Amino acid sequence: MKLAITGKGGTGKTTIAGLLAHYFKKDGYQVLAVDADPDSNLASAIGIPEEQAASIVPISKQRQLIQERTGAKPRQFGQLFKLNPTVKDIPDEFSIKFKGIKLLIMGGSQKGGDGCACPENVLLRSLLSEIILSRREIVIVDMEAGIEHLGRATAQSVDRMLIVVESSSRSIVTAKTIMNLAREIGIESFGIIGNKIQDEQQKRWLSSQFSQNLIMGTVSYHEIIRDSDLKQQPLIEMLNESLKSEFNKIYQKIFLPTAS
Repeated sequence: MKLAITGKGGTGKTTIAGLLAHYFKKDGYQVLAVDADPDSNLASAIGIPEEQAASIVPISKQRQLIQERTGAKPRQFGQLFKLNPTVKDIPDEFSIKFKGIKLLIMGGSQKGGDGCACPENVLLRSLLSEIILSRREIVIVDMEAGIEHLGRATAQSVDRMLIVVESSSRSIVTAKTIMNLAREIGIESFGIIGNKIQDEQQKRWLSSQFSQNLIMGTVSYHEIIRDSDLKQQPLIEMLNESLKSEFNKIYQKIFLPTAS
């Protein structure tokens, strides 16, 4: 199963991605968590200690690797380079393992213009395609709010895009924009996860903004989630029974028939 998780910044998508990685691992699956958000925080959400996380060099900053695989120096335009670099070994060689979960941090792509074709972007796109098309494990990709890394062939192989939303108009608009863009490149299955929900009124309003078959569930606002970040402990180790129930419902719905 290949899951892409996205949403407006600040909605808690990275927290959800880290928690789902632990849920799949607890159920006996091999899990590869991919941090494809330039604002990389998935290591913290998984519970990796700060000093260990700080030692990880994102793929986008591995200058020697980029030059070795593409034949061109990173951050320089107008060069000739390989459009299909060898990337098959990168997930195993450059990921770190924590409590049975493999984490690969891709880092940010260059934004030197629409369709920027620079060596690091080509490597990142090829790497994500390899991961989604070829890896034989659960893959959870923590995306940025857009679909920057996804090419058409890659997108068509994503089993479901999970969009994390808050009970706010801006978050809803971002979610709908993401779905429209994703459909254009071939993603057909979506799920909406409401996060930081404070009361039944917010839950009902959020539910009214999307088709019911898209709603995966909601997560209540709770200080436990904030404290897990402050204490740098995996959220899964701090959940109370109420939050466990909410997350369990979301997790189980991932295995149900997809919704478009």
